[in-house]
Amino acid sequence: MGLERKRPLGRARAYLVAIGVAGAMMALPSPALAVPADFWGISPQATPSPEEFQRLRAGGVDSVRIPISWAAVQPLSGSEASFSASDALVAGAAAAGIDVLPFVYDAPAWAVPPARVPGPGNVKAPKTLPVKSGAERAAWSSFLKLVVGRYGPGGSFWATNSALPERPIRTWQIWNEENFKYFVVRPNPAEYGKLVNVSYAAIRSVDPGAKLILGGMFARPKEAEFKSKPPQAYFATDFLNELYRSTPGVKRKFVGVALHPYVSRYQLLTPEIEEFRRVLSRDHDAGKQLWITEIGWSSERESKSDSFAKGPRGQVAQLKGAFNLFQRNAAKWKLKRIYWFSVDDQPNACNFCGGSGLFGPGFVPKKAWFAYVHFAGGRPG
Repeated sequence: MGLERKRPLGRARAYLVAIGVAGAMMALPSPALAVPADFWGISPQATPSPEEFQRLRAGGVDSVRIPISWAAVQPLSGSEASFSASDALVAGAAAAGIDVLPFVYDAPAWAVPPARVPGPGNVKAPKTLPVKSGAERAAWSSFLKLVVGRYGPGGSFWATNSALPERPIRTWQIWNEENFKYFVVRPNPAEYGKLVNVSYAAIRSVDPGAKLILGGMFARPKEAEFKSKPPQAYFATDFLNELYRSTPGVKRKFVGVALHPYVSRYQLLTPEIEEFRRVLSRDHDAGKQLWITEIGWSSERESKSDSFAKGPRGQVAQLKGAFNLFQRNAAKWKLKRIYWFSVDDQPNACNFCGGSGLFGPGFVPKKAWFAYVHFAGGRPG
């Protein structure tokens, strides 16, 4: 069965807007369990203050995953690009010594027609990916070159912020949940293959050493079970398989695949991840890294209508169970990084965003923050 999960309650592009008993008893991990360098990541919903970034770093956070929305940067055709939102995040992370993984996504209405997302509410997203015409591909390429020219090696951001330690971004994630209706109303694996090819050419033209990873695919959206034409969603395994089949040679354009294995309880992670890895093996790409670019549960009171709402203790139990699995299977699954969603609670952003954070209002730490820190080997502050 598909699983209802982080469902945006506003526009999908407003990502950053102000964007079990056995598990509870599970022992904390042994420090001897090795994971790759820079393994521990987290996703903010709002922009942390400089002091908050420092606290995250002291707690063991290696990396933050941030959105860079084309629609937010260039809302009007011919308008001057505005990077104020991403500048603040990149600056805060750099000052704290934290790596940044950006996912570039979205499209302004002048570039790609928006459409209403099927389902409740009046949510809109790009109708298709920006590859349907030469004009769309050229506009998307120009946007990517602008972004890489700002934050990549020798970028304009570093030149104008010389007081910051220079930490150029070298890895770029292309789109977000490209297999799900909330980020492209008509998901299409072949279109996404074209987007990867176009993105690779644009990014590498500015930074020849840059690396790409695929957008984080939502593992099992329930809409993938619908018989609608065109599809509203794909299971991540089906989407990845069709991507390989529809776009010969695409595997040479990215170093890693990404998954958002949202499940009601951590015990279900293993079959989701191993099924995803089997697709990689069948498509002769078993060496690829796997990035878990979103994973999380909510500390909100348990609810039959929201399988991610676990209460404060339940959130801790799920985090411990999931992180233990990731540590034990890091080599087997070729895990490169994991990102907890999220740093902070943000009510009304999605159906569990109001309790998904490791910090509550006023940046007050929850029990889950202390569990995260134990795994990451930091200090809770």
